[in-house]
Amino acid sequence: MRLKERIYDCVQAGHYAMAALLRLVDVVETDAVPSAAVECSVQPHLLVNPAFVECHAATPEKLLMLVLHEVHHVLLGHTRMLPVATRADNFVFDAVINAMLSRALPQPAFTALFRDFYRDDRFPECLLRPPEGWWPGVGDVPVPPALRDESLAPVLDVYQALYSREGATYADLRQVLAAFVARLDSALDGVTLLGDHDPSRGHGLAGSVFTQAVAEVARDWPPFVGPWQGQTVASLATLLLRVRREPGARAQLRALIAKVAGVREGGTAAPFPVATTLEIESPLPAFDRRAVVARALGVTPLLYRHEMVMQRPVPARERVHVYLDVSGSMNGVREALYGAVLDCAAYVHPRVHLFSEQVSDVTLAQMRRGRCRSTGGNDIRCVTRHMAEHRVRRAVMLTDGWVGQPDEADVKVLERVRLGVAYAGRTTATHYLGPYAKATVMLPVGD
Repeated sequence: MRLKERIYDCVQAGHYAMAALLRLVDVVETDAVPSAAVECSVQPHLLVNPAFVECHAATPEKLLMLVLHEVHHVLLGHTRMLPVATRADNFVFDAVINAMLSRALPQPAFTALFRDFYRDDRFPECLLRPPEGWWPGVGDVPVPPALRDESLAPVLDVYQALYSREGATYADLRQVLAAFVARLDSALDGVTLLGDHDPSRGHGLAGSVFTQAVAEVARDWPPFVGPWQGQTVASLATLLLRVRREPGARAQLRALIAKVAGVREGGTAAPFPVATTLEIESPLPAFDRRAVVARALGVTPLLYRHEMVMQRPVPARERVHVYLDVSGSMNGVREALYGAVLDCAAYVHPRVHLFSEQVSDVTLAQMRRGRCRSTGGNDIRCVTRHMAEHRVRRAVMLTDGWVGQPDEADVKVLERVRLGVAYAGRTTATHYLGPYAKATVMLPVGD
């Protein structure tokens, strides 16, 4: 059977209304591309390598996923998004498309193309495929073997978001790759990507015409349900965006620090109660040294001294201690957090505490010059030791949440502190500090 006929058959097997698509493109069997590609010339071509199909996409379901993968690069504008796409950019594009298609067609017969072509025990290759035992919306996203190392916890966070309802953006993937893959482009040379990612195939008027035509055809395709709504082929012709008027990272952090500092709206410092021992006199008898002496001299006292503990309002004077996570997983968001802290200088202690595996203090002036010291790792114990040593009562931590599990000594310190936590970006690691935080915010940093 000719390859074009096989593609037509696999499309019908997938219940996609793509007969019109096949009339728009000319299917060409060629070894000029490693797997498949869409060439947007005057007459659009779908280039398919027959040897690749026989080896890796022999079933109708796998062949359908291969065709849809290549079409989506054009439909989502990947060929025109960047002037020159690096190998890392193409890796990120593939990871997002594979996750979209896996959510649209989660049956094992369809996702087998990605699961068989990519290994789940190799990082970063495992990001290009769904995990074994995964089904959208049912339970937690399983952990692939390559991401079971605790040091890769931020990568796992992004990967699980990618295959959950939460979703992950191109920026999320780029950021985590840059933080955990040294010499990124060369490290990805060993990962074979589907298609040839030649930018010249997607430019020009034909690409626009092809995109619009397929968008019309795609109205009959089943919708993609999940966090990518608005990025699917059915919505490319007409895209409506819901305007989000959420406060930015700096405004949210300013509000959190002010809350921990006890500052009322308008900038006045709210008093906080302090236990104070008062001495009063009362006719009620009490054990009073002066009364005992008076009775010994034969004099009956009229008043007795009493001590009373009262809560008295004392103006807030202590500025908030800021602990800023500068570990390796925070690469790419530190600059924004520095700016956010400097915006709150009126409420912040003159020295900001940068922490990774140890605490390093910097002044606000040094922060303005961008000074940063980090050991790369992360350990909550250095923070709690610093809090205990300096008797910190009010503190705000800026972190992605991956600080490790506090032990019993850490917990005692954290429970004594009026603690606020600002999480940088999306994270699922709120369980480490969540039980001890009096207030938390999710800062939209890097989104």
